[in-house]
Amino acid sequence: MSAQDTKIASAASGIKINGKQWHGDRAPFRPAAGLTSYTRRMEEKKAKDAMKAKEKEMKEEKEAERQRWIQGIKDKRTAKAEKERYEKLAEKMHRKRVERLRRREKRNKMLKS
Repeated sequence: MSAQDTKIASAASGIKINGKQWHGDRAPFRPAAGLTSYTRRMEEKKAKDAMKAKEKEMKEEKEAERQRWIQGIKDKRTAKAEKERYEKLAEKMHRKRVERLRRREKRNKMLKS
């Protein structure tokens, strides 16, 4: 078997002549292969910018939803704490007096905000 026969056989079977099968096949060097026209680059940039804007909008929507969820949890906790506080007051005081205090505090909160 001659050297030319081994080249043909290796090309057909995919075995490298130098025995370094772990190296990948190299593509031919073509420096002008990646060049594109200005208009095409601008179209690609415009498409990329549109995609990024859409991603940003989706992330903002997701974050807003998350913040609404968190705010709901906080509101529930404060309402629960306030309810427990009024229940403790009701143990010591009369129910009508607790109701008066609650209305008064509500008015003060409205005036503050």
